Amino acid sequence: MKYNGPKIKKARALGIPLTPKSERYLDRKPYPPGQHGRMQQLRRRKMSPYKTQLLEKQKLRTQYNIHERQMRNYYAKASRMGDMVNSLVQLMEARLDAVVLRGGLARSIFAARQYVGHGHILVDGKKVDIASYRVRPDQVVSVREKSRNMDCLHIALDTAQAPPPYLERDKKAMSVKYMYDPPREEVPVICEVPLVIEFYSR
Repeated sequence: MKYNGPKIKKARALGIPLTPKSERYLDRKPYPPGQHGRMQQLRRRKMSPYKTQLLEKQKLRTQYNIHERQMRNYYAKASRMGDMVNSLVQLMEARLDAVVLRGGLARSIFAARQYVGHGHILVDGKKVDIASYRVRPDQVVSVREKSRNMDCLHIALDTAQAPPPYLERDKKAMSVKYMYDPPREEVPVICEVPLVIEFYSR
């Protein structure tokens, strides 16, 4: 799924930053969008277990910018792998666009998906333009030589925080090495993954 709707509105509805710009808006308006958004924050009605699970599922799916069908497929694969919490996160975090984002080559998952789709990203020196491509341990994700003068990539690298432990970034080479499949606690995703598993196991 390539989400083309308003990112800030989506971020406020879910209560999580999806882009650097939406993070600034959430600081100023930490309540859902719409004329009744502030009242919803003040009332804070208790959510049903189903709504809580649904919200967590939407948070996870939106942070990786994937379609519902893809999400269900990842759940099905994780259910065959054993430890579902770690397996589900590992499958999604190994996506090429997610590695591009975590490695600091893009400022948002939406930008990462665009860079991959436009052919700016290489995996072990070969162009891969499929955002859902699964990166394997020890593979190197880098920027194509002809694309290295793009301002957006330099801005992303200059403003990027330190990568998580399972990634090794070479800022000069504009590359990121995927070291290993990470456990849930090392992945900087905002979500209660067990609730997502409960949602799909109903």
